[in-house]
Amino acid sequence: MSVTFPKGFQAAGVDTGISAADKPDVALVVNQGPQFAAAGVFTTNRFCAAPVQWSRKAVADGDIHAVILNSGGANACTGEEGYAQSERTADFVASLLKVAPDQVAVCSTGLIGELLPLDKVLDGAREAYGRLADSAEAGADAAHAIMTTDTKPKVATRLGSNGFRVGAMVKGSGMIAPQLATMLCVITTDAVVSPGQLQAALGAAADTSFNRIDVDGCMSTNDTVLLLASGASGLEPDPDEFNALIADICADLAGQIIGDGEGMSHTIAITVKGATSEDAALACGRAVAASNLLKCAISGNDPNWGRIVSSLGTVPEDVAPYDPDRVCVDVNGVRICDGGKPGRDRSEVDMTPVDIHIDIDLNAGDREATVWTDDLTHEYVHINADYES
Repeated sequence: MSVTFPKGFQAAGVDTGISAADKPDVALVVNQGPQFAAAGVFTTNRFCAAPVQWSRKAVADGDIHAVILNSGGANACTGEEGYAQSERTADFVASLLKVAPDQVAVCSTGLIGELLPLDKVLDGAREAYGRLADSAEAGADAAHAIMTTDTKPKVATRLGSNGFRVGAMVKGSGMIAPQLATMLCVITTDAVVSPGQLQAALGAAADTSFNRIDVDGCMSTNDTVLLLASGASGLEPDPDEFNALIADICADLAGQIIGDGEGMSHTIAITVKGATSEDAALACGRAVAASNLLKCAISGNDPNWGRIVSSLGTVPEDVAPYDPDRVCVDVNGVRICDGGKPGRDRSEVDMTPVDIHIDIDLNAGDREATVWTDDLTHEYVHINADYES
């Protein structure tokens, strides 16, 4: 189950030939109500794609009835004609559902700089509309349809204590950097929740999940995360519990993205503690996660702590105050940097697990933060050298 797990939602995924891969490439998710509350967060890339521009405006009033998504083309950097394609797509789906065009969000992912084959997108929308269902299979088809270089669909579900449900799907594998990632994500719930609460919950959840992952330091033009509420359960959740469930499901999805990073052989959790503030810890963690040298070293099973501290040292002192001579670094539980100098021999670190844990103690305060990344392998280069959607 994914987006069809909560009551009041139908989905479909169909193969129209937009994507070079032999898989579904157009997905449709429809909220059947009785409520149509919505929230969204989007890429901060200044070259944001036409679908992002459309959907950002559409979700602004907190009222979305459906989301149409395609892989096989990003419709980014395509000018006025590209925006017209997004508008036309929303208008077409709206006509099928008998709603207003601005009640339909549009999402695209794939190659930048090319217009979409609009006839295929609209034919796909029509076919998906005819196949809408609330089954687990329909949710799975939709999750497959948004994949690009992903090797597997990424879905998650949660059940609230009083019975309300949350379901989600996401795509993302490469071009992943903090401040969202190369991802399309739809989260659904049948709880009775206002648009304002949805936006607050989603913003906070994205900040501690999607905004803290980094595969390759590259920010996308198309990142979109939408949270839709049907109210079909008739259940009002405890606000704290609802916020926690949304945060938990986003963390789950973010972890799945890192676990499917293009060509990855290790996932890497970087925890920075002993910082003067959470922002300082986050800045340090992101600096280390952005190090391609470190990622290559870990791909070769080398816990090269010099690449950790050299990246750490690029963070300005006014952003993260600390004394380099007090910094300690543990890799998979072995302290290989102790007070800014060598600790135990790096050969003692077991690098055979897929999951690598880097723990950095600045010894400057009591705040901490974690970011997640993975290693860079020959396969990553191969995928992106040959990449076409």
